[in-house]
Amino acid sequence: MSVTHLIESPTKADGAQLWRIARDSAKLDLNSPYAYMLWCRDFAESSVVAREDGEAVGFVIAYRRPDAPDSALVWQVAVDASQRGKGLAGALLDTLYTRLVGEGVRYLETTITPDNEASIRLFSSFAKRWNAAMETSVLFGGEDFPEAGHLPEELYRIGPLNLPTNPGD
Repeated sequence: MSVTHLIESPTKADGAQLWRIARDSAKLDLNSPYAYMLWCRDFAESSVVAREDGEAVGFVIAYRRPDAPDSALVWQVAVDASQRGKGLAGALLDTLYTRLVGEGVRYLETTITPDNEASIRLFSSFAKRWNAAMETSVLFGGEDFPEAGHLPEELYRIGPLNLPTNPGD
């Protein structure tokens, strides 16, 4: 499907809208509104937001790993309920990576719990579109979390990545 949203770097003013999208997803680990405001300010160059009629309708928050400058870790991907099923999450990831590859990023990472089938499909599809290998390993076991019952967080590492010859294929 074709996505026609404006996709750009977030500003600190976007933080409240991004928090609302994450909260309304009812799937993501929700962080404080303050955290989203800081991420929009401090990680704007490694994150993207999709806008429709001036309102945020989706986002990817990511950061460059200080210990691995060729890697970016995607913290969260969220799309407003009104926009789901339109390919927006994939378009956000593609836009973000197209920007980061020019800055030396060759690996995209994220963590996903084993029960999050939508995220697994999203990142598997991203790896396939970019013709890149995807490796998984457990980053944090369920026992590592202070709350009982937290599922393990599996690290998905995709790459090495390069610009595709036909973006969007």
